[in-house]
Amino acid sequence: MLIHIVCWKYRPDVTDSAREEHRARLKALSQLVPGLGRLDVGADILHLDRSFDTALMAEFESREALDAYTEHPEHQAVANLGRGLAEKAVSVDFWL
Repeated sequence: MLIHIVCWKYRPDVTDSAREEHRARLKALSQLVPGLGRLDVGADILHLDRSFDTALMAEFESREALDAYTEHPEHQAVANLGRGLAEKAVSVDFWL
């Protein structure tokens, strides 16, 4: 199982509604992208200085499935949205 994690720290001027729209569009990927296994998206609850605002955790059966997800037009659209909202994003991918 390949685990894909992405975290976004939004710019201070990003509204709550824009944050919620981003999370909703991320969650919708589970119904739009073939080959995507489990997908969890959530908002940070601790609000520490080191915290990011939103995280995504997705599972894939193979590297090819992750690559197909990465290239999928629906993923590309929400990835562009996230880049526009975030002051910083980080990711990690690893085999479980």
